[in-house]
Amino acid sequence: MQYLHTMIRVSDLDQSLDFFCNKLGLVEVRRISNEAGRFTLVFLAAPQDVELAKDRNAPLVELTYNWDPEPYGGGRNFGHLAYRVDDIYALCERLMKAGVVINRPPRDGRMAFIRTPDNISIELLQAGDAKAPAEPWASMPNTGVW
Repeated sequence: MQYLHTMIRVSDLDQSLDFFCNKLGLVEVRRISNEAGRFTLVFLAAPQDVELAKDRNAPLVELTYNWDPEPYGGGRNFGHLAYRVDDIYALCERLMKAGVVINRPPRDGRMAFIRTPDNISIELLQAGDAKAPAEPWASMPNTGVW
């Protein structure tokens, strides 16, 4: 058995691509548009997985955009996506500057949570050992839910 991808439905493809690619840093590796089915699938890889994704050997996120609008509730029921990051503080700072709410700040230097425009939770985990607690993260309260 081989893990292939996680699919999430998105209500605004451009807004979701801005979040996942421009803010979070994932890379679009494949796109399929189906006129008859009225949907677009966009496959994203973490930057370190792009080469593996060319041979379809990397875990991917599949954004499914249905051309006919429909409401998608219960994003939190999905659970979450998780990514290991090289510098959790630097990434959270970059995300905040881009307007992303840090729902669970990395107070422990190890873990943070953010949410996509469609309210899907994303866990960010520090690679290796946790970073030493540092401000503004150490005293930053949680915001909303994750």
